[in-house]
Amino acid sequence: MPLTTFLIVDGYNIIHAWPELEDLTSVSLESARVKLMDILCNYQGVSGETVILVFDGYLVKGSTGTVMQYNNIYVVYTKEAETADHYIERTVTKIPKEYRVKVATNDGLEQAIIMGKGATRITARELKMIINEEEKNIRNNYTENRPAKNNMLMDNVDDETLAWLEMMRRKKG
Repeated sequence: MPLTTFLIVDGYNIIHAWPELEDLTSVSLESARVKLMDILCNYQGVSGETVILVFDGYLVKGSTGTVMQYNNIYVVYTKEAETADHYIERTVTKIPKEYRVKVATNDGLEQAIIMGKGATRITARELKMIINEEEKNIRNNYTENRPAKNNMLMDNVDDETLAWLEMMRRKKG
């Protein structure tokens, strides 16, 4: 049985580290969050990892924190006065040691802390490279494995049906 892997992502840290997401924040922070969620949903679909995306609710007055499922990933908004780093550290500690845990963040102190708790660290750049590689593999696999034929009816029917269609065509002419 394959080992279950958790990928925990520090949301705002990644948003501000990836230029295409950072640029979206000038439109709205929500659009950058949704774009990151969609990217991670696609990645989860290929990797099979349990993805937990954590957004810092530290400065949100009255926030009690929420955990929701967004398609095939989990999205966490921390409660007031709780940083994403603190939530990530606590979660890494709670996950049983027989599971693999990876944390994506550029925060150097956070990387040291989670490594001390047995998790693997991934920088924002490394996460982007992993996701891009998976996307490239999917594209290559699709182009290599798709049928070379045109998408015509006669390319997709059995020989008996093809013979019957040919007979009908000849009768008509």
